[in-house]
Formats: sequence, C-alpha cells, structure tokens
Amino acid sequence: MESTQHTSLSGGLKSRHLTMMSIAGVIGAALFVGSGKQIALAGPAVILAYVGGGILVILAMRMLGEMAVAQPDTGSFSTYADRAIGRWAGFTIGWLYWYFWALLMGWEAYVAGQILHGWFPILPGWGYALVVTVALIIVNFMNVRSYGEFEFWFALVKVIAIVAFLVVGSLAVVHLWPWGEARGVSQLTAQGFMPNGVKSVVVALLGVMFAFIGAEIVTVAAAESADPAREIIKTTRSVVWRICLFYVGSIFLIVCLVPYNDPQLAQPTHGSYNVALDALGVPHAQAIVNFIVLTSVCSCFNSALYTASRMLYSLSCRGDAHRLMQITGRRTGTPYVGVLVSSVFAFAAVAMMAMSKMDLYDVLMQATGTIALFVYLAIALSHLRMRYRLQAEGVELRLKMWLFPWLTYAVIASIIAALITMVVEGTYRNEVAYTSLLAGVIVIMGVVAQRWRIGVRDLPPHAQPQAQRQVSGAPG
Repeated sequence: MESTQHTSLSGGLKSRHLTMMSIAGVIGAALFVGSGKQIALAGPAVILAYVGGGILVILAMRMLGEMAVAQPDTGSFSTYADRAIGRWAGFTIGWLYWYFWALLMGWEAYVAGQILHGWFPILPGWGYALVVTVALIIVNFMNVRSYGEFEFWFALVKVIAIVAFLVVGSLAVVHLWPWGEARGVSQLTAQGFMPNGVKSVVVALLGVMFAFIGAEIVTVAAAESADPAREIIKTTRSVVWRICLFYVGSIFLIVCLVPYNDPQLAQPTHGSYNVALDALGVPHAQAIVNFIVLTSVCSCFNSALYTASRMLYSLSCRGDAHRLMQITGRRTGTPYVGVLVSSVFAFAAVAMMAMSKMDLYDVLMQATGTIALFVYLAIALSHLRMRYRLQAEGVELRLKMWLFPWLTYAVIASIIAALITMVVEGTYRNEVAYTSLLAGVIVIMGVVAQRWRIGVRDLPPHAQPQAQRQVSGAPG
C-alpha cells in the first residue's frame, strides 16, 4: 500500500444514529409485506414462529455483543470467526455476508423503482431504480455522519409507522376503533389457532429467519462511533423489546384483525399491513403502505451498501480482499472503492429490469436464503471459543452471554436442526443447497487467493488492524 493512500475510517456516528439504526435494523419490507405469506401458511400460530425466530436472534445478538464489546471491530462476526475458528471461516462468512447485502441492494432498487413508477409513470421502473442507486451511492461517498443522518430519518419514518399501527390496531382489538371491521382476540381461535398443523409453523419459522437479519449491523457501525462498547451494550440489551414490540406485537395484532385465510394476505401486491389497514377502514391504505415500504427499501439499501463496504474494508485489512478495498477518502474517511464494488449487483439489477430479465435475479437471490442461519452459526461457534480465550487472557467482560455454555450449545444445535429440517422437509431445500454451494465456492476462492497471494496478511491473525484501532477511538 502506498504511503500516499489514506486507509483509515474517520468515524463520526453519534449515539442517536446508532440508537435509531439499532431500532430499525430488524424492520424491513419483510414485516410490512412478506409477513402475510407466513400468516397465510401457519394461521394465528405464526406468532409462535416469530417468537421462536426472535429468541434465536436475541441469543445470537447477546453472543455477538459479548465479543464486540470486548473487541470492537468493523468486521464484527467475520473477524471473530477468523480469530476463533480460523482464517477460512472468517473469509467465508465475511464474503457470504457481503454477497447477501450486495445482492439485496439490487432487489431493494427494483422494489423502489416499481413503487415510484406506479406513482409517477414518467420514467420506467429501471430509470427510477437507477436514480435511487446513484443517489444512495453518493450518500455513502460522503462522511459516515451523513450516512448516519440519512439512516436516522429513514428509520424514524419506519418506527413512527409501526407505532401508529400498534396504537390503531390495539384500539381496534379492544373495540375502541370506530371504523372498519372490528375483530378481536377471539379471531385467534375462530378458525383454529394452528389450522394447518405443527409442520406449517415449523416451515413459517424457517421462513421468518430472513426477516430478522440486520440486527447485527449495529456491531459493525458501532466501530465508527466514539464509544463502541457502550453503544453495543445499549443496543444489545434493547434487542429483546425491539423484536417483541415491532415484530411479535405487529403480527399479533394482524392475526387478531384479519382472517389468516384472507386471499389478499399472501399477495405481494398487498401485504399484511395493507390488508389490516383496509379492514380498519383507513383511507388510502395502499398508498400509505407503499410510502412506508419505499422508505424501508431505501433505508435497507443505504444500510446494505454501508455494511457491505465495511465488510470489504475489514476483509482487506485482514488480507482476505484486495488491498484497494482499504482505500478511503482523505476528507470523508469512506472506503469509496468498497462502496463502488459493493454496488455491482444493484447496477446489474437495473440492467436486468431494463431488459425484462429480472427473473434471472431471483435465481441469484435463492443463494441468500439461509445466509442468516450461517451467520448465526458462525457467531455461536466463535463465541464458544472466544469466551474461553478472553477469560484466559484476563479480559474483563462487560457484557456476558446468559447461561454459558449451555445456551450457546442450544443455539448451535437449533441452527443445525433447522438446516437439516429445511433439507428433509423440502420447502427451502434449494435455498440450503444454493447457499451451501456458494459457501463452498468461497472457500475454494480463499484457498486460491492464499495460494497466489492475492490478499496479503500483514498482521498476525489475532491482531487488530491499525485502521480498526483508529476507528475505535475516533471522535464522535
């Protein structure tokens, strides 16, 4: 690396940025639209699926929080997998995670383009998708504080929308909402709490895992704040009420307000929130939900680009990606090369939209289906070894996993059981197969890169890169 090149992240995220990012990190279009499919599948018992998925995420975040507080790092769980399991594990999970967010950006751009085209048909959908992509790349070229501001306001819209829905829905459930079709708690058992059997709940549980990914972003972003440990402790402890309130609370109200077999629930053009608001007689429900979804996908794109670029930066610092990914702007401290590289799938999606070939993108998306489970498994395995290592080194743990090591073992066993169930049951067999194939390809890439010295590891595997240490102490 030439001495004239700048390779340090500048920091600058404030506490309010991280607080709002952590609150909205698990809120995506999957809640507003995608949850309808799971409700239609499992009926009111879908609540159990969201509770089960939420518990897994809470435990994974607690383990990750323990490691991140002890050793804050912008590579987060990828760095911990590198240190605890081996370089191959950090390389594989880091690139899998990058692929997930880089690919998801293309899908978010597609959704944003479709919504904007529906409102203003002056431009084709791909034109709006291109505008959104370029605009958010520019945001990520600026200082990280600018990213934090955009994400703060994007997240605030989502939080206000959900809180408003919770208030209106609660009034309707207790029959204090004056309009629409007022149902109530009796709707939970009106057609049977578990009308399609236990198997449907298990399949729904496997499906909701995708919805929760994003909670861990705050452990990546916290490394660019003034006090990473304090921010991670605060957000890790609050993840319980966030999941209970936003996900479980929303789903509970929806199944109380809408029959699970309403044919509109599973339609991607409607979604659970839209159907529930229609039932309550809220005017312009479709337009309201579309605005919330548009904000949500822009927020997700923004976070995805930030997270993917920082993961590339961390991989580069460890010699697992090209050294160019470390280059940052002198004034902004932003890894602009990583931002550009991470945008590749977004531009590919725009091109596929223009050629009406977006179905090809769906094939690529299938390989992301179980990445969340792979990430949680890497976190649990890393935690199992890191706890003993940190204790042996005399590191004081400010945040600890509950009932160690038993809950850690329980998480590992649950994830392995979930992956086996996906293969045996069949609904998500392709997702497991494609993600596993992708992981295998990445492992081979790592072996080849190490063989040909494509990435150069300048530091020992357990050392923290200098650039990371500068971040941890950056002024806020």
